[in-house]
Amino acid sequence: MVRGWEDRIVNTIVVVILGLAALAAILPLMYVFAVSITPFSEVLKNGGFILIPKSITFSAYYKLFTETNIPKAFWVTIFITVVGTIVNLILTSLMAYPLSRRNLPGRSFFLLMVVFTMLFSGGLIPTYLVVKSLGLLDSVWSMILPNAIWAFNILIMKSFFESLPEELFESARMDGAKEFRILWQIVLPLSIPSMLTIGLFYMVGHWNEFFQAIMYVTDRDLFPLQVVIREILMLTQQPLENAENMLPTETMQMASVIAASLPIIIVYPFIQKHFTKGMLMGSVKG
Repeated sequence: MVRGWEDRIVNTIVVVILGLAALAAILPLMYVFAVSITPFSEVLKNGGFILIPKSITFSAYYKLFTETNIPKAFWVTIFITVVGTIVNLILTSLMAYPLSRRNLPGRSFFLLMVVFTMLFSGGLIPTYLVVKSLGLLDSVWSMILPNAIWAFNILIMKSFFESLPEELFESARMDGAKEFRILWQIVLPLSIPSMLTIGLFYMVGHWNEFFQAIMYVTDRDLFPLQVVIREILMLTQQPLENAENMLPTETMQMASVIAASLPIIIVYPFIQKHFTKGMLMGSVKG
């Protein structure tokens, strides 16, 4: 295929725009990481802006994991992320599958109720009273159960289940399979890309859990990562005298941001490959 000069100009413009967008996304992360591994005295000498540190120290990370509640917060966040995502996927798939069946009695009413919750909610105080009446205050479950199902993800998963060939369900029913077995042995294995995508949404939401924690949790030992990091980011700056011996407030702030972001950055590439896979590849033959 021969490309004309117009195509080359358009491709060049697209590459430049994408390069600038990538640079705008990478530079802040480079800056945060560079400050986190730079001695605080050098940060002060450079006016707080560093991209390539002249000397490297991991004292901020050492202080972060030894003199703060970050280790406990990490375990709390890991628990609510793993357990919460599993609960989310189980409940979402159990609700999305029957809604995807057109012969479900009252299907339109249930879909209306799901959409209704996307537009209206009970409000902050009623939700707090419900959580309190269930005895969930000051527990990790207060950060999992109130948002166990997201209505938008139900609609996404329902749409995917509806796209599966009806012949799969008919053949399974002819073999004597019940609905739960069809869901477990046929629908879910074919829905792995969709499940991973929705699972990533849930996982990121739990990893960044903040609002429910400050609403329902007062025990500092149960604070998730984002709440503890917020406390570190709100630390007042120390006086500039004796910069060599002072608590490296700014470097600890940047180290806490890296510590909170790195796990998601590492996990994402392993899940991204499933986004573009053929969801129905090999499901129907002949």
